[in-house]
Amino acid sequence: MKGMTVFFAAAALAVAQTPPTGQQQAPTGTGQNAPAPQPGNRPVPNLQNPQSLLPRNPGAGSAASAEPIALTLDTALSRARQFSQQFLTASLTAKIAHEDTVQAKAALLPTAEWFHQIIYTQPNGTDTGVFVANNGTHVYANQAIVHGEIWNPGKLADYRRTMAAEAVARAQADVAARGLVAVVVQSYYGVLVAQRKLANAEQSLAEASDFLDITRKQEAGGEAARADVVKAQIQYEQRRLDVQNAQLDLDKARIALGVTMFPSYDQRFTLTDDFETMTSLPAFGDIQARATNNNPSIRAAQATVTQQGFEITSARAAFYPTLSFDYFYGLDATQYAIHNSAGYNQLGSVAQAQLTVPIWNWGATRSKVRQAEFKLQQARTDLTFAQRQMAANLSSFYAEAGISGQQLDTLRRMVALAEDSLRLTRLRYQAGEGTAQEVVDAQTTLAGARNALADGLLRYRVAIANLQTLTGAF
Repeated sequence: MKGMTVFFAAAALAVAQTPPTGQQQAPTGTGQNAPAPQPGNRPVPNLQNPQSLLPRNPGAGSAASAEPIALTLDTALSRARQFSQQFLTASLTAKIAHEDTVQAKAALLPTAEWFHQIIYTQPNGTDTGVFVANNGTHVYANQAIVHGEIWNPGKLADYRRTMAAEAVARAQADVAARGLVAVVVQSYYGVLVAQRKLANAEQSLAEASDFLDITRKQEAGGEAARADVVKAQIQYEQRRLDVQNAQLDLDKARIALGVTMFPSYDQRFTLTDDFETMTSLPAFGDIQARATNNNPSIRAAQATVTQQGFEITSARAAFYPTLSFDYFYGLDATQYAIHNSAGYNQLGSVAQAQLTVPIWNWGATRSKVRQAEFKLQQARTDLTFAQRQMAANLSSFYAEAGISGQQLDTLRRMVALAEDSLRLTRLRYQAGEGTAQEVVDAQTTLAGARNALADGLLRYRVAIANLQTLTGAF
């Protein structure tokens, strides 16, 4: 009993002398009392200090030296919309398609322009000069011209086709926007999970260091074999490697998120951890109704079918005649004057109408019609596939979200059980009733349970984000 009293007193003293997080005790006999080595000789980061979690880049400019920007998921999404190439491209494509619609509509309406012209013809002693088709050696034109299409089915079909094309582009922009949300959600919570895993690794390192200290003291007191110390030493070294790898994973995750939100990837930022405010999963019937009524991929496929239908109409319009008119008002004379030398009026108007009837073009129009019909067939096939794919993805994403949400409580219980198991196993070992291998196994189990909980939280968030790409926010 006296020996046990001395042992527990020594253990309490060792705990009191344990260095703070980020300054872990090196193994006895190494002649060191230095931070656990990190990539680039960096100290173990401290989760209580957010500055230690920021990317370190000695060569970075003002972005790295500025105050970190505090971000929530909403602000991260807002910033990502400013720099995402895919989202910006889709948005610009929708705007370009809208301008095509404006131009196609304008082609159906009358146009007006003012025409100015001066024609000089080489004289040859006659009134017309060397070119008999001209009215004189000097011809002046100053006219207002109005042109309009009375009947042009091709342009009308083109206008409707561009309207459908604009609907396609807008739906694809919505697809890109929802896809961006899924990407940002995964990157955002990936950083938070990496922070948690780093904290887990540091905590596991502290536990391994404490166990290593216990085994050495028991070995010194003749109560433990050298093999126990070796096992504890191996566990300690493995936990140091885990901290290094966790720090590297965090740096990589932060860089990946920074690229989507800032013009410079090394911009410093902090994230709001809202893992505990989980979005509840609606009933499948509600999700199915949302996906049916608010799925941009389906809207894009349906609009493509409409677009190809009007393309057939446009191609067939080449078989029909077109009717247009022109109205001219102004001057067209050999003298630039309202009245000529004889006193006759030279300012007036003229109107004309044109009827164009297609007769023969070697089957080009018929070929365009067949080609448009094939495109319509392809669009209908794509729509059918998109509907099947949406239904399959909906079931898959919903099942993923449901299972991952249900497993969170289990993962939390597993962490609590693993912590209790480690506590009891260490007590048994200190009482001489357990082995060092059992303690090492309990530590490994606890580290795995903590990381599994972090992965489960990320899995649920990503599953919800993927489901919302089909249904919109809920």
